[in-house]
Amino acid sequence: MTALEQYSRLEATGLWHEGPDAQRCEVLVSLGKATLIIATPAEVARTHWSLPAIVRLNPGKRPALYAPGEQAAERLEIDDRDMIAAIEKLRMAIERRRPHPGRLRLWIGASLAAVMLGIALFWLPGALIRQTVSVLPPAGREAIGQQLLQEIGRLAGPLCSPVAGSGALTRLAQQIVADAPPRLAVLPSATPATLALPGNIIVINAALLEDHETPEVVAGYILAETVRREGTKPMLRLLQAAGLMATLRLLTTGQLDRAALQAHALALLSQETGPVPGASLSPLFDMAGISARPYAAAVGATDLGDAPASSGAPPRVLISDADWVSLQNICNR
Repeated sequence: MTALEQYSRLEATGLWHEGPDAQRCEVLVSLGKATLIIATPAEVARTHWSLPAIVRLNPGKRPALYAPGEQAAERLEIDDRDMIAAIEKLRMAIERRRPHPGRLRLWIGASLAAVMLGIALFWLPGALIRQTVSVLPPAGREAIGQQLLQEIGRLAGPLCSPVAGSGALTRLAQQIVADAPPRLAVLPSATPATLALPGNIIVINAALLEDHETPEVVAGYILAETVRREGTKPMLRLLQAAGLMATLRLLTTGQLDRAALQAHALALLSQETGPVPGASLSPLFDMAGISARPYAAAVGATDLGDAPASSGAPPRVLISDADWVSLQNICNR
């Protein structure tokens, strides 16, 4: 290692002593190749200090006090500003070139911490929400779905639920989806045609019952919402909208913030639902034994055909005329 070029001829006087008990003497200090040269005023060298080993014993003070090493007994006092600046600049340059194992460990640790923080911020919330949805019991889903239904009712109007109409809704649901019939709820207008809520609840706009002649149209809308529900997962969608803190509260207390329910209810009422492809919907019509023609005509679908075509059986009657009349008037009583 060599001294910096601009300091190659720099000299200054100083006070040097070999040890604690030695008398101080005036010396001539100069910078050489890799060393600090200490000589008599007659330029007779007394000692050479290795630049990488030099330590300053009183940082920021003058005169500067140096030693040739941490454990060395020699001392050198220098009051010359230019020489002090040169020595300090050289010491800093040397320090930058030294290997720093601790600094490498620090960078590695910081990088790992950044990766863990990224995981916590971007992966953990989604994973926690999915885990919460998977462990939530059916009763919990039904309770949350009922609370959400009440919030929707506060925004769109009260549920239409006279006794006769409620029984007809249950029978209609059982005829459409035999294995796990949804709970059907009817709300007045100002809502989308259908909405899927947690707890296997499907909300129907009353206009679907009042504006169509046969229940097959309503059945088609319910089947379409069943397909749409499998893609959106109502409980997962609710918790994703509610956020991490609301999910943590649900996981620990079993309760969901009403503010989160209100916000999600408003979002559901303002959503726009797209059509369900006929390839996904036709098998459900076929399984239920319901003609797809009335629904296809109502929504303008051309890819549904006339299920149930595969079985060859005639479409069955979904509900009695009396039940259908009750449903058409469910919000008028």
